[in-house]
Amino acid sequence: MTTWSTSDIPDMSGRTAIVTGANSGIGRGAARALAAKGAHVVLAVRDTRKGEAAAAAISGDTEVRRLDLASLASVREFAAGWDGELHLLINNAGVMVPPFSRTADGFELQFGTNHLGHFALTNLLLPHLTGRVVTVSSTGHRFGEIDFDDLNWNTRPYKAWRAYGQSKLANLLFTAELQRRLTEAGSPVLATAAHPGYAATNLQFQSGRRLLDVVSRIGNRLVAQDEDGGALPTLYAATAAVPGNSFAGPGGFMEQRGAPKLVGRTDAATDAAVARRLWDVSEELTGVRFPLAGFERSFAA
Repeated sequence: MTTWSTSDIPDMSGRTAIVTGANSGIGRGAARALAAKGAHVVLAVRDTRKGEAAAAAISGDTEVRRLDLASLASVREFAAGWDGELHLLINNAGVMVPPFSRTADGFELQFGTNHLGHFALTNLLLPHLTGRVVTVSSTGHRFGEIDFDDLNWNTRPYKAWRAYGQSKLANLLFTAELQRRLTEAGSPVLATAAHPGYAATNLQFQSGRRLLDVVSRIGNRLVAQDEDGGALPTLYAATAAVPGNSFAGPGGFMEQRGAPKLVGRTDAATDAAVARRLWDVSEELTGVRFPLAGFERSFAA
């Protein structure tokens, strides 16, 4: 049984990490742990006021920069302002089962934020990356399906949980295809993924439905682990000796809590053909391409 904890994180002195959505929840927990180990941690947040408050409560070397993953213009501005080496990118920010809404670019909010925003950010920052990309998915990927005919819910009735599952499945397919491309390009960068299990964060209270929010509060109180516990799988995927395309999650009670370990994923999350198609569609939607030399695009069916 794994007993991995933050004490197993190696010295991070001299390394720079970006954590999206680090003003609260498991992003804040990850930022706090990395800063405690000596990393320079950039809190990439939509609300810089909240980001500054979070940074002020973290002991270590931190910096706050504005990033709205629901706006490709904001993603491009953030990436264009990056001019140094980057050792670790943690794609953590996300939304969960909100009422139907769209990003600034017209994408369904969950798909646009959870997947497309991080897809664009990662590719724009890849020329600076030397270490790892960790993308936070969810056990919700298990009920996800990539609907290429209507990725952004333009014609079908909106189902918040199904849209969430699609975005979290997309996170795992993105990780798999990113690792394939990095390997083919001869890059030492690793792409990994993680899910937090059931962690008590404010992510559960964006549904706009009072009953669901009340149930979430009860669950948070009785079952969930705190944000530091929820951050452990992310930190494990970011710093432990794991291979590319690894997926980390809690090791106890149905993968909902406990020390992190490598966990399984659905067959849909390992479909290489779907991963490649999703990548191509994501490039078209965002206008952002894989930037590394040495990669040859594959058109295999």
